[in-house]
Amino acid sequence: MPPTTSFDHQRFLKTVTQKPGVYVMLDADGKELYVGKAKNLRKRLSSYFRASGLNNKTVALVSRIAQIEVTVTASEREALLLEQNLIKRYRPPYNILLRDDKSYPYIYLSSDQRHPRLSLHRGSKRGKGQYFGPYPSAGAVRESLNWLQKVFKVRQCQDSYYRNRSRPCLQYQIGRCTAPCVGKISDDEYARDVHHTELFLSGKSAALQTALADEMEQHAQALEFEKAAELRDRIAYLQQVQASQCIEGESGDLDIVAGVIEAGLCCIQLLSVRGGRVLGSRSYFPKSSLEEGLEAHIEAFIAQHYLIGSGAMDMPRELVLNIELGDADILATSLSEQLGRQVAIVHKVRSQRAKWRQLAMTAAEQNLRNRLAAGESMSARYRALAEVLALPEPPERLECFDISHSSGEATVASCVVFDGNGPLKSDYRRMNIEGITAADDYAAMRQALTRRYKRIASGEVPRPDVLFIDGGKGQLNQALEVLGELEVSDLLVVGVAKGADRRAGLEVLIRGDDGREISLPDNSPALHLIQHIRDESHRFAITGHKARRDKARRQSGLEAIPGVGAKRRRDLLRHFGGLQGVQQASVSDLCMVPGISEKIAQDIYEGLRSR
Repeated sequence: MPPTTSFDHQRFLKTVTQKPGVYVMLDADGKELYVGKAKNLRKRLSSYFRASGLNNKTVALVSRIAQIEVTVTASEREALLLEQNLIKRYRPPYNILLRDDKSYPYIYLSSDQRHPRLSLHRGSKRGKGQYFGPYPSAGAVRESLNWLQKVFKVRQCQDSYYRNRSRPCLQYQIGRCTAPCVGKISDDEYARDVHHTELFLSGKSAALQTALADEMEQHAQALEFEKAAELRDRIAYLQQVQASQCIEGESGDLDIVAGVIEAGLCCIQLLSVRGGRVLGSRSYFPKSSLEEGLEAHIEAFIAQHYLIGSGAMDMPRELVLNIELGDADILATSLSEQLGRQVAIVHKVRSQRAKWRQLAMTAAEQNLRNRLAAGESMSARYRALAEVLALPEPPERLECFDISHSSGEATVASCVVFDGNGPLKSDYRRMNIEGITAADDYAAMRQALTRRYKRIASGEVPRPDVLFIDGGKGQLNQALEVLGELEVSDLLVVGVAKGADRRAGLEVLIRGDDGREISLPDNSPALHLIQHIRDESHRFAITGHKARRDKARRQSGLEAIPGVGAKRRRDLLRHFGGLQGVQQASVSDLCMVPGISEKIAQDIYEGLRSR
């Protein structure tokens, strides 16, 4: 039996992303129980709710969970850094905490031997050589040593073991050591590897990259392709190790306030940065109506949190927002007067601050989706929908269709499915539309519905209780004609027409059975559910359309990207050791190549991927 808890993990897990990030488990009083990181948030969080195989500590932890908040990061390394910062700040009872009386670990590179050795070191620095650190934990040191062993192959064995070797050990056999103990590498070549290790641990990555690239080219010109390939792989490994950390790397104290609104709910994410490190992330869900836009929500939050709330105790000199505020100057003046120091409120930021802002926006979007899928909220919305549409009982399955294209290019239709718990992503479907006149949305909708409802008519796919069509009477009539031709009867079809000025909250519902138009108040739970499924179908269609369009437009690798000529291609390939390394690089990594600006890096990043 899975651990007993009031937290509805099944609904929660359906909405959690599969990206890397950090999660914070909270109890009923909002106190932090545990902070963890994951390469795949959904997979990791699912492991806590298995039916068997959990130890007593995990069972006790899970039984106290009332809420889980997540922060999505760009990489596992960023998740590790943020996890450590949050553990230091919250000191949750279920985390293993670093004891104050234990010295920090270092990486030690000896210098008093013919063949220097790398090792983990604690305590006084008495040995001859260099000490790199300190590191936050022994695990972080071991992880770094593991990577260094793969990349530079400097020995890490004990001196007593090294002095008594007569033949290569297993580390040599698996390619993690060059066996200097038995002369498998010359002293000069080993000294070169030691020098490269020093450069890397000292943070001189640019010099190291240049040195490795130069050596690779020299071996290639000398037709020594095996050595050139080895250096190419070394460069690729190095790129993974030294991937840019968007959570670290810039000084300053600031708060990032990012807000999103969807389906009648608002989430405001507060990301606190102190000394260039993200110390914490928290979500707020203010009550509101759709008549109040995101700007009003953020203004109210800043005023309440910093002017009269707890935030005034730790107010930084800078607030970074994800939108522009009309009254930003007034707010900034009020805050400056109250705190007795200058406070700036900005929304146009670059470099590291832009990455932190994106981090806050991603967390807000994810936590809002989790809240939208919460059991009580979702059940209330289904009951309200049944009342609005005069259904005898709440529907169990909803479908919504949308069409996306760029002036008729790469038309894609989406079919999004909701069940009683919210989005049922396993049943989502996309359809590439072919053989129609460009930009003919009616024909596209007809083709998509025909393909889908042929399968429903034959019993291959479950039948929905309500079919929503994103569009007005024209789109609705296409759906009714298709269903009539396929003899799919007794299915309520509802068109969702955009209201005046195409503003959210002013949608008009058109029933397919009697043509009646229904306008709902902007705070209606039923309208929020309809907006949720409509927005989800729109997002799913656009994502598929962009991927199809970009695949068709893309020619071959770097050659198809504007602004990337022969010299830049050569520099990129040298820096990353090949096209595969370029494809795996982030925008920050690409910017490290001489001659590659942030705009060109973004173009390369998007050009090599389907968005």
